[in-house]
Parts: sequence; structure tokens; C-alpha cells
Amino acid sequence: MLYRALHSVVPPLAKAVWRPTVRGLANVPGTGPVVLASNHLSFADSIVIPVVVPRKVVFLAKSDYFTGTGVRGALSRMWFEGLGMLPVDRDDSKAALASLDTALEVLGRGDAFGIYPEGTRSRDGRLYRGRTGVAHLALTAGCPVVPVGLSGTERLQPVGARLPRIVPITVEFGAPIQVAGRFGGLPAGRARRELTDEVMAAIGALTGQEPAGVYNARPV
Repeated sequence: MLYRALHSVVPPLAKAVWRPTVRGLANVPGTGPVVLASNHLSFADSIVIPVVVPRKVVFLAKSDYFTGTGVRGALSRMWFEGLGMLPVDRDDSKAALASLDTALEVLGRGDAFGIYPEGTRSRDGRLYRGRTGVAHLALTAGCPVVPVGLSGTERLQPVGARLPRIVPITVEFGAPIQVAGRFGGLPAGRARRELTDEVMAAIGALTGQEPAGVYNARPV
């Protein structure tokens, strides 16, 4: 109920204020499990994508947003739960495996799951090498991956900014990458690597970002 209430208000309001440019939305299946794999430039990315996609898209968010106390903590929890986000403890050594299990549960329900294969946001604007969790999800669930290219969100709410700014934003959805019947006979690790590289190449084609050629690392 909270999701339906927020989604009936937030997307129309956000689109009226920011007027994002959206391309290729028809590439997102209306039903059934799908992984939306996006580049990552800003904290706001996990809000921008659900705002422009008409169906529910589940993202993971750090557990701190769900554990606050008092009125502020309750409002934060309601906001993130209302946007369809699920908590994950990024400082837990087992968090990566747990998050994949959670994602597979979402896909098993026939929902859309959003993921950033780079792992963390790009601080220099380059596109970093993808981690293979995105391929693990698609291959295990047997569902397509839709590449997503974001631009402009790094200026929407830069690190340290208390309020979002009104800036041009573009969200582009590429053609779905199908996995069924394509990787049979390949070792699992190689299949995951090849699919992940294909996804990242598709994202790069949408954004035009310079490939970093290395994995991104969380800031210390």
C-alpha cells in the first residue's frame, strides 16, 4: 500500500519538475522477471529509474536508511520502503551473497530488479568494469537484462548537496539482452564474464562514457 501510494504521487511530480528525457522505455518488459543493469553516477539513480519505469523496480539500499530512530528515522524508512527498496548491510562480509539471494527472490516473484554492475558510483564519470553478479542473476533466473544508460544524475544531487537540483537528466533503455540457450556448454565463470562484458558494452553504447578498464572501488 505504501509503495502504491508513493508511486502514484512521486513519479508524476518528479517528471513534472525535472522533465527527464526518456528513450527506449518500450524495451522494458511490462511483466515477468527482468534485470535492469545501469551505470551508476549518483545516489539519486535508484530513484530516477523507478520514477520513469511504469512497473515496480526493486533496488537494494544500504541498511542505514532503514535503521534510524525517531521521526527522521521513521520517515527515512517509510520513504525507502515506499520506493520499493530493500536493505542490505554493505559492511557485512557476507552481504554480497545475501544480496544476490534477495535479488533472486525478487526475480522469482516475476518482478524487476535494478543493479549497478560497477558496484559503486563512478566518481570520475568513467564506466568501470562490471562485476559478474548481474550475469549470475540473469543466468540463474533465466531472464533478460535490459541495459540502462543514465546521464546528468551526477549533477542532480552531488555529494554534500542537501537538496536535489533541477538539471537535465537522460535515461535510455537498450534492447533486452536475452540469455536463454546462449551459454550452454560454457564453464559457469566464463559465461558470467562474457555476459557481464556484453552488458557493460551495451551500457557504454548508451552513455558514451570512457571505459575505465578496471574495477571501481568504494571510497575509503
